[in-house]
Amino acid sequence: MNLFRERGRLLALVTLVLVAGFVTTSLASYWVSRQEIHRSIVNNALPLTGDTIYSEIQKDMLRPVFISAQMAHDTFLRDWIIAGEQDTSRIERYLAEVRLRNQTVTSFLISEHSRHYYHHQGLLKTVAETDPRDAWFFRARQLKADYEINVDTDYANRNKLTIFINYRVNDYAGRFIGITGVGITLDSMAKLLKSYELRFGRQIYFLNQQGEVVLTGRADQHRGSIRQQAGLSDIAEQILSRNTEPTQLVYRQGSEEIQLNSRFIPELGWYLVVEQNETRLLRPAQRMLLINLLISALVTGVVIAAALYSINRTQRLLEKLASTDALTRVNNRQAFEVLLKQKGLELARQPRPLCGVLLDVDHFKLLNDQHGHQVGDTALRALGQLLREQGRAGDVVARWGGEEFIVLLDDCDLAQAAQWAERLRERVAAAPLGLPAEQSLTISLGVCRWERRETRAAFFSRLDQALYRAKAQGRNRVVVDESAAPDTVAGVLPEND
Repeated sequence: MNLFRERGRLLALVTLVLVAGFVTTSLASYWVSRQEIHRSIVNNALPLTGDTIYSEIQKDMLRPVFISAQMAHDTFLRDWIIAGEQDTSRIERYLAEVRLRNQTVTSFLISEHSRHYYHHQGLLKTVAETDPRDAWFFRARQLKADYEINVDTDYANRNKLTIFINYRVNDYAGRFIGITGVGITLDSMAKLLKSYELRFGRQIYFLNQQGEVVLTGRADQHRGSIRQQAGLSDIAEQILSRNTEPTQLVYRQGSEEIQLNSRFIPELGWYLVVEQNETRLLRPAQRMLLINLLISALVTGVVIAAALYSINRTQRLLEKLASTDALTRVNNRQAFEVLLKQKGLELARQPRPLCGVLLDVDHFKLLNDQHGHQVGDTALRALGQLLREQGRAGDVVARWGGEEFIVLLDDCDLAQAAQWAERLRERVAAAPLGLPAEQSLTISLGVCRWERRETRAAFFSRLDQALYRAKAQGRNRVVVDESAAPDTVAGVLPEND
């Protein structure tokens, strides 16, 4: 009863410790996760996403710039302008081929000499300084750089807002003779933004210099001015600061807190804005806190239910380890003494013959010296397995010490014991036992019967003498001690003379 009471108190203490530990760990984990999420958004996620998207946009813009550069340096295009722009069908086919091959929305050429605006479908118009829509051309004429990226409406594509690459064309003497390039629609850029949002899991959009949302990857994105949006209006001036370095800001939208990263992109004249809803990002951590608490309760119950089983199983395992030889997995000397005493008590209640077999590995030291102790250990382990397989139910197998083993054959007369020992000797001699191919292993065995009123010391002495004679007679043999009277049976004997 006291044992059960002590065990109950122990389990109650374990339960208390587990519950306290799980709750403390779950709350601490949630707090750390919350702080880490905040630091990750502010210090890493948004800045890195902004930088990555900016780099991706620059990379996506490089291809049309490269195409425009090839056009501007194409000898056909330059020669056609220099030759007086004869046969406009040739330039139309050229521009159509550029557009088709590179999957751009448009391709164009404006000649400085004629001011004609050619595109893939033919002559579109003649540009004029008096037309506000043509102001980009006269601005581009004065560029010191080779090209510019310009966002404007495309006359040839139903006035869709398009990103143009305007590349200066010079003749072979370096004189300006026109502007050529390609255009990609904002629909293409919107698809890119949508892919970025899916990839990074954040809201991404562009603002013009007046603070109006001009490009987003989401159909439900508000398209008005940020100056009129709750929360954003408080930080609108900080966003629209024309700062090309990333600006980290935060605003609240109802009960939710939004982290925001913005930067001005001079090539487009727009602001790139990346947002992360920190409150929504924390919701999985909050759900995990509740799940952890529920799991903790379940685990506590399972642990308590398994504790008794584990304690009992561990105790049995320790008892087994204490009674088993670590190398050969047969009983050790201490366990053999206990089993021998139990066997004596059984024989006292039900007398029957009991024989002992003491065996020793021949030339084991030489085996170790030639092949190493690891090979010797392998052989002993295999020998132990053979003994366990050869033994019968009720027999006792133990490692006597070193390379010696002892077997008690229950309800077995001397002749049967001799036959059993001979079969074992033959099996060991034929088995590989993990040895090198050219190496074999033999054993010598001594056999005797435990006689009535014989002490243990006398019994083991006779066994040892029988084994000694087997080794003296050349090893790899069985010697039977028949010195005792054949009509006696074993019984309960005193431990000493």
